[in-house]
Amino acid sequence: MAEDSNSAQGGITLFSPYKMPNFNLSHRVVLAPMTRCRALKGVPNAALAEYYAQRSTPGGFLISEGTLISPSAPGFPHVPGIYSEEQVEAWRNVVDAVHAKGAIIFCQLWHVGRASHAVYQPGGAAPISSTNKPISARWRILMPDGSYGVYPEPQPLTTSEIPEIVQHYRQSAINAIRAGFDGIEIHGAHGYLIDQFLKDGINDRTDEYGGSLENRCRFLIQVVQAVVSAIGAERVAVRVSPAIDHLDAIDSDPLRLGLAVVERLNNLQKRLGRKLSYLHVTQPRYTAYGQTESGRPGSEEEETQLMRNLRKAYQGTFMCSGGFTRKLGMEAVAQGDADLVSYGRLFISNPDLVLRFKLNAPLTKYNRKTFYTQDPVKGYTDYPFLNKGDMSKEPRASL
Repeated sequence: MAEDSNSAQGGITLFSPYKMPNFNLSHRVVLAPMTRCRALKGVPNAALAEYYAQRSTPGGFLISEGTLISPSAPGFPHVPGIYSEEQVEAWRNVVDAVHAKGAIIFCQLWHVGRASHAVYQPGGAAPISSTNKPISARWRILMPDGSYGVYPEPQPLTTSEIPEIVQHYRQSAINAIRAGFDGIEIHGAHGYLIDQFLKDGINDRTDEYGGSLENRCRFLIQVVQAVVSAIGAERVAVRVSPAIDHLDAIDSDPLRLGLAVVERLNNLQKRLGRKLSYLHVTQPRYTAYGQTESGRPGSEEEETQLMRNLRKAYQGTFMCSGGFTRKLGMEAVAQGDADLVSYGRLFISNPDLVLRFKLNAPLTKYNRKTFYTQDPVKGYTDYPFLNKGDMSKEPRASL
């Protein structure tokens, strides 16, 4: 396992402090990036400021929802961007609200690639990808009117077009720092654009971006290098999901792919003489219908072993996500399987999740029907905070 003075002390819990390259955290419960569709016309508003501030704690760490790097990046309605001056100024209000609570926040940079539709694309163009293969009918895309549509055939990026996309990531990172974010997370997971280059179940290219692991990792590493050169390694993080089959993102050898990404990130850190902020990996249990990429039920032992192999190989801060409960999170940090654990759905319905975890208090159930609505309050900022009466209403959560 990579050396970690935080874990070597023993007795580590979710509520133990942790030192990242640039930041001192008071606990290890992280707000995961989650699309919520509340940024009307792509611009953050007061509702976002309230939402993130509600989930902020002194010394806590938050990651923004996926934030678009260009007009061609969206695949959901009303998701925020970071490519225009209006968006940069609007995000500043959100970041200020988080900082006022003493928390740290990173901006997740996002391009969905083929997981889009002409209705979201400038001029009604086809979405871009590594391939011309569309996402299968197993999946549906959320349309602006709330209905669900079929994913169209994408347009594969030419070799000469890729540097422009890399530049979009770089400029968005610069914009995020201008908006006051403490750093950025590159979204290279869950079947979106970067993952469409990484996975051999999607990437069918025959140029220098396809075929071998070296070639399939090339786009990600070029993006990381470009962003690091702009804002510094300590403010840059990467998220990957080698074993996740979301949006047909299947790879024939997830562990080999994950280790290849880790090796290249380690080599980059060695050349720079500096660490990236962290590596964020989604647990394999977060797959479609609760199954592994091969379609057979995945065992907890297999999942844990894959994550431990990546954790052992990566030389830096390691964050896990994907279906974690309080109990699983406590076990992960206690056993040294992760330094930090990010929580999504539980944080949606429990803005004071850190306190509830500390007290092992009851958790409010989330309502999936309001995950992707545009209401600025309902299902967004109206979930209750813990009060003294809550502790006696029902048994403590066995999480």
